[in-house]
Amino acid sequence: MRTRSSLLLVGGVVALTVALLGASSAQLRAGSPPPATQQVSLLSAKPKSPPPPVGPVGLDQLAERAVQRGQESGADISIAILDRQTGQLVTRGDGAPFPTASVSKLFIADDLLMGLTQARIPLSVEDSRRLDTMLRASDDFAAGEFWERGGGNAVITRITERYGLRETTPPYDGNWWNTMSTTADLVRYYDKLIDGSGGLPAQQANTILSDLAASAPVGIDGYPQRFGIPDGLFDEPVAVKQGWMCCWNGPNQVHLSTGVAGTDRRFAIAIASMQPVDEATARDTLTEVLKTMFPNGRI
Repeated sequence: MRTRSSLLLVGGVVALTVALLGASSAQLRAGSPPPATQQVSLLSAKPKSPPPPVGPVGLDQLAERAVQRGQESGADISIAILDRQTGQLVTRGDGAPFPTASVSKLFIADDLLMGLTQARIPLSVEDSRRLDTMLRASDDFAAGEFWERGGGNAVITRITERYGLRETTPPYDGNWWNTMSTTADLVRYYDKLIDGSGGLPAQQANTILSDLAASAPVGIDGYPQRFGIPDGLFDEPVAVKQGWMCCWNGPNQVHLSTGVAGTDRRFAIAIASMQPVDEATARDTLTEVLKTMFPNGRI
């Protein structure tokens, strides 16, 4: 989600009898294309004036502050938080699509469970074990097997149709980790997964959410999975799916922390970053972004 950007500063001073100070606005644009032929804006044009508050009291300001905190570290940040109780949504930062990395395993699991439900075939013991490992410990091999079984890119097409995800697209190269989405679409997915409007029966949806609630501290490949939501919201019940990959648009580390938090899974959260640093620094940045919003570990 990060490219070279330029800053356009517009200011004006008009003096009559009272000095009026003009405001400035920033617009950041994408600079370099992603791998292969997929063209993605990684710093999309931002509105000339901030949108009105749409989230819980103060949450929009906190999200803006969190984005600024990430930018100070050289990271491109995207944040979306949905209060599922009130329906209020807060989005801040870069709204452009980005590669979802292992977060796309949510879609793979959902499609697998839906297919078995429609065929009235129970999940086998072995498939259940591999599904749990894929979601809890981010097993790439299980993801690859289920992806191929579901027809590759057709998995994402079916998910976007069922969930109405307008900003989510299949990978340009057929690799599940390059599925493109936005933080706004990811919180929409979680909301519809929980309330059933995405079509997946409650029992199957709970299979996914239970696995996310049991997310392992370390992935099956040895990668730490506590960055972002788990360490940032340490005093809330959470269910998370993390994502990470390198290198996108150059040496940039992509990290995502997504899931639900709070009593009755009230909040759906998705935070993504792109930063040209080492893995540990990128993880720390995403956690600090969460802590900037919720210093007490609670929403």
